[in-house]
Amino acid sequence: MGRVITVNDRMQSGYRYRLTAPSGRGFDPAFRPELTPKQMLEFGVFCGKYLTDCRDEFPASWFARARLSSTGRDCSLNYFGVDASQPLSVWRRKGWIHPDDPRGWFQWYCRYYMGRRMPDEDARQIGRWKAMRRHVSQVRKHCEPGDPMCRPRQRQALLHWAYDSRKI
Repeated sequence: MGRVITVNDRMQSGYRYRLTAPSGRGFDPAFRPELTPKQMLEFGVFCGKYLTDCRDEFPASWFARARLSSTGRDCSLNYFGVDASQPLSVWRRKGWIHPDDPRGWFQWYCRYYMGRRMPDEDARQIGRWKAMRRHVSQVRKHCEPGDPMCRPRQRQALLHWAYDSRKI
């Protein structure tokens, strides 16, 4: 009934989940991310400091060309070279963190992509993902087509949410 993943990293110990959908498929029809987790890591997201202590949980291929920092946050690794993140403490304070995914949305997306399904949490996170679409409209409204450095912070934030803002 699907492979069981056991997580032991800095933020979770002994957390287990089952993969019930095929990797990269079986998504909710309302959820159409433009980027895979592997692509996001290759393009540079979260200042290179995301999933650095939990690579064993995810496919090694996701990390082969990932732009990661071995020390601390390095926002020059981000595709647009800017910081577009809020601290995890802000996410916690606003109630955006689910206990099963203490790192936030991207951790949820990686696990969802691999095949974990949690109907209530999936619906909540997909709703949050859809709400980011307003930033696509803002970039289109305020930037000339073909100017990738217009609104770099907003474009980087969109990359963090699997929208390919390089193409707007």
